[in-house]
Amino acid sequence: MVEIKVKYFTDIDEIINIENKSDWYDLRASEDVELKAGEFKLIPLGIAVELPKGYEAIVAPRSSTFKNYGIIQANSIGIIDESYCGDNDMWRFPALAMRDTVIKKNDRICQFRLLSHQPENVITKVTHLTGKDRGGIGSTGTK
Repeated sequence: MVEIKVKYFTDIDEIINIENKSDWYDLRASEDVELKAGEFKLIPLGIAVELPKGYEAIVAPRSSTFKNYGIIQANSIGIIDESYCGDNDMWRFPALAMRDTVIKKNDRICQFRLLSHQPENVITKVTHLTGKDRGGIGSTGTK
């Protein structure tokens, strides 16, 4: 078990660990945000986090975020490493609005999970791979 230290900037609902339900932790907007279609904004999530040494956080939209708010995460997925841990390093969600929308303070718009750093690896150049060809991208389930 590792400790995740969280500093809250506002009175949003705290992050909770939902035992046996998910490996992801929900994150919330820490203020009301109004976006017009095509507009970009870094939505404050109201927390700063000190991740355990050797870990990083992966931030992604919740599965309902686009349906409920019409926003997508502009960088597709966010990586927050353990060095982003200062008292004022507030996490934010880079939102791109696909339609006019309003996000209220405390709305759950994204989620994160911890991953340990990648182990040390060696890249080896080869001329052939030993695995069986599967038909390329998009071929699964077409036969």
